[in-house]
Amino acid sequence: MTTLAWDLLAQGTSTPSNPSGPEFGKASPLGLVLVVALLAGTVLLIRSMNKQLRKLPDTFQPEHPEADQAADEGTDRGAAVVEVTEPEKPAGGSQADQDPPAKPAS
Repeated sequence: MTTLAWDLLAQGTSTPSNPSGPEFGKASPLGLVLVVALLAGTVLLIRSMNKQLRKLPDTFQPEHPEADQAADEGTDRGAAVVEVTEPEKPAGGSQADQDPPAKPAS
């Protein structure tokens, strides 16, 4: 009984060694147009990128970096690791220990 059901189910399917069906072997011309359009777009993109890359300089190091270095003076270089030490307190409880810290001028 199982082999009969299996044979009936297998009749409606095609295998890779035995392809069949009304649409087998037919390709739409739209597929060819799509592939050619994608290839043409790829070629144009590659040409455009090569033109842009040729415009770049050989090196990005400036010939005279003095102007750039002068502009960089006083800029924040990011978070640098700095060792913070406590100031030494004078011996004997002077007036400096009792005064509140001065407010920074803005």
